[in-house]
Amino acid sequence: MIYGYARVSTDGQSVEAQVSALTAAGAGKVFREVASGAKTDRAQLKRALDALNASDVLVVTRLDRLARSTRDLLNTLAAITAKGAGFRSLGDGWADTTTPHGRLLLTVLGGLAEFERDLIRTRTGEGRARAKARGVKLGRPPKLTPHQVREAILRCDNGEALTDIARTYNVSHSTISRLKERPPGRPKQPRK
Repeated sequence: MIYGYARVSTDGQSVEAQVSALTAAGAGKVFREVASGAKTDRAQLKRALDALNASDVLVVTRLDRLARSTRDLLNTLAAITAKGAGFRSLGDGWADTTTPHGRLLLTVLGGLAEFERDLIRTRTGEGRARAKARGVKLGRPPKLTPHQVREAILRCDNGEALTDIARTYNVSHSTISRLKERPPGRPKQPRK
């Protein structure tokens, strides 16, 4: 069976033009949705994917109706492929997993997206290493100065309530309670 998926971003827009094109392309049932493309948890898209069986085809008028990013598109296509179904975009002839040529192009696109993610990860790691070598401290700045830390620990040791101490430094009581977990001057242990 051929299913259609029509989506618009706002209530002021209409899905009717998409529904007409999808019906003309042979869609027996069209799932209609008014939702931003940035949302990945769209109810009607989920229903469309759940309805797919082996040898069914999901059709959209354009790729941007299905996904906003390459990653989102690839995740959705993986879900369709896992069901043994096909995918076709009416406006993007190359995006058709029902043909060998279309499957090849989408596989290449997926490989390029993965390659790009690896490049970004590598560049980010190298940038962090260079920043650390220059002495840049990464992460959040401490809420309290070393003097305030020593003072707060002394006040805790004298029996003052954590909430009262925290209020004077404009921090939460849990920030003060964590100070007691490590001796003054000892740096916080990095997360593993």
